[in-house]
Amino acid sequence: MYTELANLCIERDRTILDAVARMDRNRQGIILIVDGEGRLTGTVTDGDVRRAILSKVDFNLPIATLVAQKAGSAYASPITASIDADRAEMFALIKKHGIVQLPLIDADRRVKGLVTADEFATTPLPKLRAVVMAGGAGTRLRPLTDQTPKPMLPVGDRPLMEHIIDRLRDAGITRVNLSTHHISEKISEHFGDGTKFGVELSYLSEDRPLGTAGALAGLERSSETLLVMNGDILTDVDFRAMAQFHREHKADLTVAVRVHDITMPYGVVESDGVFVTKLTEKPVVKFFVNAGIYLIEPAMCAFVPPGERFDMTDLIQRLLDEKRVVANFPIREYWLDIGQHADYERAQQDIQQLSTRTGDE
Repeated sequence: MYTELANLCIERDRTILDAVARMDRNRQGIILIVDGEGRLTGTVTDGDVRRAILSKVDFNLPIATLVAQKAGSAYASPITASIDADRAEMFALIKKHGIVQLPLIDADRRVKGLVTADEFATTPLPKLRAVVMAGGAGTRLRPLTDQTPKPMLPVGDRPLMEHIIDRLRDAGITRVNLSTHHISEKISEHFGDGTKFGVELSYLSEDRPLGTAGALAGLERSSETLLVMNGDILTDVDFRAMAQFHREHKADLTVAVRVHDITMPYGVVESDGVFVTKLTEKPVVKFFVNAGIYLIEPAMCAFVPPGERFDMTDLIQRLLDEKRVVANFPIREYWLDIGQHADYERAQQDIQQLSTRTGDE
């Protein structure tokens, strides 16, 4: 049971930004909205926050804004249990409503704590299987990658791939496939079968580069949802939250996206024919960009042609053409694509703070 109410609860007039900061501290994936007497009036989950990012909601607005958006949905009113309920009753509510977090209240609806599905010795989400694309030549990082595959470049005191595997293992992902090509023996010699890193590793060796999705055609078939990610990403993204988001939206494929701002260096003129309607000085334009992390239902691998170069962008477009469900999952955690020398230098600066935040030290 989680009982640190100072990090779990927030008043409805506080900002979304305040609530997100508190959610990050409690690491429960939820914030409970309370009145001045500590009585529960609503909830905001990690998924609610990420949908707000996609809708470009101003995070300086009150958290009540997100609560109001849930009106009319199945989760408009919080699902709760009495603090005096036995564990069997709590677990029954979690199973019945398909929820991960269950607020506990007293007879006056004052918040007393929170229980999660994990506490009942059950996995609320089916296990994931990871595929890490580690075969790229890393040409933009030469000469560092002339004799070393990019995922084996040291970040801090160990290879980048070790950081990736640690994040996967901490999320409960223990079956990992590595797709390799460039100097692949250095990866397999270091990691072996993965035993000493707490995972079960297998290798998909490519005789020639097959793109960011081509290796999926060679995977053994299973029922596990696939977490596919590029092998040059340093991140502390919450993979479990991503999996919950993926299933909540019944997606065939979910692509992680990142907000990218571009500041126009000039004043932008809008017009109606020859007449000026608006002038904005150096506006900031926001885009969602592909973050190189995906969740894919295993049946979707059938859309990948075997033995051919095929990128994730090709797969996404093919699924869209087939009217399959493709969802966006906005990343709000730390994320860095180590594609160029400046990125690599930044990773060396960031890794100590990242490790401290995620508990590696």
